[in-house]
Amino acid sequence: MQSDSLPPGASPRAPKGLKMAGGVAVLVALATVAAGALIRSRETGEAQSWSAARAIPVVQLVPVRAAASGGTLDLPGTLAAWNAARLYPRVAGYVRAWNRDLGATVAAGTPLAEIDTPELDQQIGQARADLNSAEAAARLARSTAARWNDLLTTHSVSQQEADEKNGELAVRAAAVSGARANLGRLLALKGFATVRAPFAGVVTARNAEIGDLVGPSSGSQQPLFAIADLHRIRIYVSVPQSYSAGIKTGLEASLTVPDYPGRRFAARVIGTSGAINQASGAFQVQLITDNPGAMLKPGGYAQVSFPRTGTGGAVQIPASALLFRAQGSAVAMLGPDDHVRLRRITIGRDLGQTVEVRAGLAAGDRVIDNPPDSIAEGQLVRVEQGHDA
Repeated sequence: MQSDSLPPGASPRAPKGLKMAGGVAVLVALATVAAGALIRSRETGEAQSWSAARAIPVVQLVPVRAAASGGTLDLPGTLAAWNAARLYPRVAGYVRAWNRDLGATVAAGTPLAEIDTPELDQQIGQARADLNSAEAAARLARSTAARWNDLLTTHSVSQQEADEKNGELAVRAAAVSGARANLGRLLALKGFATVRAPFAGVVTARNAEIGDLVGPSSGSQQPLFAIADLHRIRIYVSVPQSYSAGIKTGLEASLTVPDYPGRRFAARVIGTSGAINQASGAFQVQLITDNPGAMLKPGGYAQVSFPRTGTGGAVQIPASALLFRAQGSAVAMLGPDDHVRLRRITIGRDLGQTVEVRAGLAAGDRVIDNPPDSIAEGQLVRVEQGHDA
């Protein structure tokens, strides 16, 4: 009978099904690892692509439109009186009375206030006494010199003595002149004790109160009165340099003021500063207008309209598109390859929400709206969908 036991030293064989199952398990494990690596690689690539896309700034474009031809150049102006004066006290003293109040219409030379000058009055009295003393000494010197000159004809005195007396007369005469001039100076100062209007006009300020100590020694720098001649009004306007060529003496203009809405006042250019202010880039223009009924008030604000014949290729863009760099105003433009091109521009009028660009842009240019301060030349950007101007 044959025995089923294995020979000594022989190992049992694995079943064929078990080997096949192990091979399948290994293949499944390798496939799982490969699939995981592929998924992770795809996710990593997608994340990198998403990050790269997020790193490119998204911008919006604004339209660049041609500015309307003709029209007017509207600029702010400041109103000033035809003549204006602030009257300070010339002499020290106390206000005794004031004769005209705020808003009074006065003629040239009208007394406005009276100042008591006790110290000046004493100085005038002293000056009169000095003049009298000098005149008495001069009379004595004149008679003495005359006698010495008579004695000289008889050789009773020497020429030297006669010359001394004549010299003394000259000194006394000079002293009289000096004393008279000093008295005249003090009397002229006394005339300033009455404060008078230098020209016909309106009292626009009164700071004098009875009993106030006024004058150079009082420490007060406040004027007693202010007078303005309102029959005509001056208007001062700062015009940008880019419009200076169109502003000439004699140019007719018009102005409006907030206190008379809808009403226009005719004005005329009477002169310009002839130089550009380096701080503002503008030059000053002076206009005049008649002021019947004193309707226009000095110190007020006005909107002045100058006629324009054309814009010379100017365009308009939103103010939000402007960049301010050390080199001047600029805009960020979008190139054909979606890279930024920085371009310097010359700004004309500021129209509030929009500005007029005199040079550097043309209608149809692709300008970026609200560009960040960090935007740089050649930077890649992406236009937001639906905002391609």
